[in-house]
Amino acid sequence: MPARATIHDVARAAGVSVATVSKVANGRYGVAQRTIEKVSAVIEELGYETSLVASSLRSHRTNVIGILVAGFEPFSTELLKGISAAAVGSGYELLAYAGALTDETRVGWERRSLSRLAGTLVDAAIIVTPTVRLPGAPIPVVAIDPHAGNGDMPAVDTDNIEGARIATRHLIELGHRRIAHVQGRGDLQSAVLRERGYRESLAETGIPFDPELVREGAYWSKPTTLAAHELLTLPDRPTAIFAANDLSAVRVLEVARELGIRVPEDLSVVGFDDIPEAAASIPQLTTVAQPLHDMGGEALRMVLEMLRRGRTEQQYVHLPAHLVVRQSTGPAPR
Repeated sequence: MPARATIHDVARAAGVSVATVSKVANGRYGVAQRTIEKVSAVIEELGYETSLVASSLRSHRTNVIGILVAGFEPFSTELLKGISAAAVGSGYELLAYAGALTDETRVGWERRSLSRLAGTLVDAAIIVTPTVRLPGAPIPVVAIDPHAGNGDMPAVDTDNIEGARIATRHLIELGHRRIAHVQGRGDLQSAVLRERGYRESLAETGIPFDPELVREGAYWSKPTTLAAHELLTLPDRPTAIFAANDLSAVRVLEVARELGIRVPEDLSVVGFDDIPEAAASIPQLTTVAQPLHDMGGEALRMVLEMLRRGRTEQQYVHLPAHLVVRQSTGPAPR
């Protein structure tokens, strides 16, 4: 790799002082137009970039918005796409950041991330599924799908209750009565609300809630594997499963295939999120679509408003979900 060009390299190549290069690079006044053009051409030729940290120490601004995630998985990746699209033309760059987490450091990760980045690297932050509330954050912060639900910081989420109702109602309309639920993480408000919507749809139709048909999947593959095996090897196994997210639902499809259970002839499966893996699964997964790109775009809009005005008019944005019917659901087996 070639050595990174320095401000001294640019000054030497352009035949000007370091102070002049600094003025041109930072858009400050006091430099003739011909000199600006000459220095700019050298900057372009050498690929010179000002130090983000040094610039922030001088101006107290970085023009960078941090996207803080616990890890890069399909849900956060789709949100990032929406945030990135909305950032075009905003004058801000994005920094996606995920710390190396262990089971011991998972709760409270966002505080540590903010302390590393706030002020010197990012002007504001969008935090995906924060585990704790962040009163008095040092920079403007917007949360997406916060663990504790709508609280003391601006937030964006989806109508999880109605989404779960739609998913369960779809299975009931197909004639299913033994409908199981693979839960999400118990500490995440979205998981609690999705189970609530599942129970409410059963109650509306007069189907008794059976705790034997509920297992914890925690939104991840390993616990979902155990949950799916337990449900699909019951003496009176369910004819349908509503999983709290798509990753769990896709794993249910895989376990059913391993057990020789046909989908959708013997078992119908519905997920939640509509990540790209849902359409790529075999069979393609019926799911409740969260408007993930719109959620990311709304979060960016809110944080930009906070940067401009010091506050946002909407503290809480609640977006609707809708059902996407594919190949993993069908009539209940006779």
